[in-house]
Amino acid sequence: MKKLTALLLAVLMIAGVLAGCASEPAQTSSSTGPASEGSQSAPNSETDDTASKDGSKLIIGLDDSFPPMGFRDDQNNLVGFDIDLAKEVGNRLGVEVEFKPIEWSTKELQLDTDRIDMIWNGLSVNPERAEVMLLSRSYLANSQVIVTIPSKNITKKSDLEGKKVAVQTGSTAEEALAKDDISAKVGQVVQYADNVSALLDLKTGRIDALVVDEVVAMYYAAKEDGVYTILEESLAPEEYAIGFKKGNTELCDKVIGALDEMIADGTAAKISEKWFGEDKLLKAE
Repeated sequence: MKKLTALLLAVLMIAGVLAGCASEPAQTSSSTGPASEGSQSAPNSETDDTASKDGSKLIIGLDDSFPPMGFRDDQNNLVGFDIDLAKEVGNRLGVEVEFKPIEWSTKELQLDTDRIDMIWNGLSVNPERAEVMLLSRSYLANSQVIVTIPSKNITKKSDLEGKKVAVQTGSTAEEALAKDDISAKVGQVVQYADNVSALLDLKTGRIDALVVDEVVAMYYAAKEDGVYTILEESLAPEEYAIGFKKGNTELCDKVIGALDEMIADGTAAKISEKWFGEDKLLKAE
């Protein structure tokens, strides 16, 4: 009987311990360290990086899948034409430069909420963007072109009738296609978060064509010879600028001033030749 009583007491004690453990709230893991450089998650707390208030750091927002302006190499490092320009500007201003990948469609919000100091990543100039952000002077010419593959037998813009055409969401390619007469005849417009994914789908034939920046199209056409075809007809001529928060003229003047120095002393031309094989930079008027 004593043995039975002792056994019952032991069982009750164990049950009490287990119940006590179950009643404790579950612990959620959290990281106080910085997000990885490749993260494109939207900021969601006050501990997220924000633009430097003392001017010691420049946080540059970009789409990190936009070659040759800014993209990931085989080692996952950020490289590109705009990356090299921005790094040299940072050196000349004596400040640290941090590149922050963002969802391209949120770029205006990122500036307005001081998550970033600027957008420097093949940012095309248009009236809508000039309304919501401060744009620097244009530093590079561009246009929106149509890219396809030989098997689609698309040789001119009118051949897009009834076809599946892709654009990047929030890009001026999307705007250029919408404003062109051919948009009413296109079979379907497919939106992508980035151009790299669209180009991969084009390569496999899942879409018929892509409207994209000429610099991106030329880069991939040269990289994968014979895979892509760029039509001679373009949709819209453009120019690239650097975007800042409205009213931040001081920072804009500093950055474009350093860039103009680089153009004057030939540094910018060397960077352009590295990526394009020629000096494509626009000089200040």
